[in-house]
Amino acid sequence: MTMIHRDDAPVISLDNITLNLTSAAGEINILRDVTLRVRPGQSVGLVGPSGAGKTSLLMIIAGLEQPTSGRVVVGGYDYNGRNEDDLARFRRGNVGIVFQDFHLINTMTALENVALPLEFAGMSNAFARATTALDAVGLRARVEHYPSQLSGGEQQRVALARAFVSTPTLLLADEPTGNLDQDTGDRVIDLMFALAVEHNTTLFLITHDPAIAQRCNRIIRIVDGQLADTPPDTRSDAPLGATSEPK
Repeated sequence: MTMIHRDDAPVISLDNITLNLTSAAGEINILRDVTLRVRPGQSVGLVGPSGAGKTSLLMIIAGLEQPTSGRVVVGGYDYNGRNEDDLARFRRGNVGIVFQDFHLINTMTALENVALPLEFAGMSNAFARATTALDAVGLRARVEHYPSQLSGGEQQRVALARAFVSTPTLLLADEPTGNLDQDTGDRVIDLMFALAVEHNTTLFLITHDPAIAQRCNRIIRIVDGQLADTPPDTRSDAPLGATSEPK
């Protein structure tokens, strides 16, 4: 299942997204009337205080969380009426996801972790493509190592290889450097932006780090479940991963 968007159509299109959750204290409004368009090739940094709804919004874009109301269209694929299997098949070939906690399978080698989504898709060349993906992140010599044998930075590079192995049109990243030291995190971010450029992948990135956000073409702030967007075209012509100001 592949993206069906036109070249000029948004990769992410959200209309009036609301997410309400029920707790013992009553209904909680996580997201309120969120409308957003992200054009092909953009890199978007989503920032805001803890609890503002950043991860919930990313999960809705990924199809891993269902909104209470509103419409989600990713790459021309309308999530409305789709079941979990439909959304999983769509993600498999179109959306890469990188989390703070790596989410590698401990009983699988780096190669097996990266090949897994391709195997699920029934691709006969899964391991060859996974080897190429690991080579691209500098881990060709670590293909047979298990997550416990890898450093945090190496594990996140495996996660990046897995996210990019299907050449996704969209990459979603949730605090990808949150568990890494500064130097390692900087290298991972450099690699992520470079891979996004190489694959012409639209990037939607959650971060608490202003320096990382400034590398994005566009910065969006979320507060109390509502977006406070920068003007959409202010930074959109900057090269992916470029800084907005001279250092």
